[in-house]
Amino acid sequence: MARCVILLSGGMDSATVLAIARAEGHECYALSFDYGQKHRAELCAAKSLAKQLGAVEHRVMTIGMGQLGGSALTDANIEVPESGGEGIPITYVPARNTVFLSLGLGWAEVLGADAIYAGVNVVDYSGYPDCRPEYIAAFQAMANLATKCTVEGQPLEIRTPLINLSKAEIVAEGARLGVDFSITVSCYSADEQGAACGHCDACELRRQGFESTGVDDPTRYQA
Repeated sequence: MARCVILLSGGMDSATVLAIARAEGHECYALSFDYGQKHRAELCAAKSLAKQLGAVEHRVMTIGMGQLGGSALTDANIEVPESGGEGIPITYVPARNTVFLSLGLGWAEVLGADAIYAGVNVVDYSGYPDCRPEYIAAFQAMANLATKCTVEGQPLEIRTPLINLSKAEIVAEGARLGVDFSITVSCYSADEQGAACGHCDACELRRQGFESTGVDDPTRYQA
């Protein structure tokens, strides 16, 4: 059975990606990141999802991106806004996907994996430049040049099965594959128990996805 690395945040998108990779016959190795984000609930969710969705192994890597600041998700001096506003929002974490994919690439080489799965999405996303197809293509080109496995003729593909799906389509696909969305945490301002604020960009997109699909929304909201 072919191996793959799943970048597992604990949110609904990455959970669906893990379910897709399993359905495609992969032996899945889940990788999450403690990168200085303000709340830890998503890491608890990732642990539960990895177990529920049958990952062979789940690792949490600690990296100090919070020391850089510059994002409402990592900087204590910047509040999470209730809407994204114009342009690239303050919830964008500088270079986050580049760092995550690079570490996933390293583990994939060690494992002899043939793919890295990531839940990036360009339809219902918040304007992040590192969620675009051209970015993924550029990272794939870099990986083909920079890794021992690809130079020696073992392909390693960056797969983003959700990249052109709407949030409603993601909900439908996850439901079809048996994802327990009640475990997932999408909110930028979730509390320690994973309850969502109900107001941020991520909450709004998630709510719209369930409403459009007609799937029951199991999201827990803060009182």
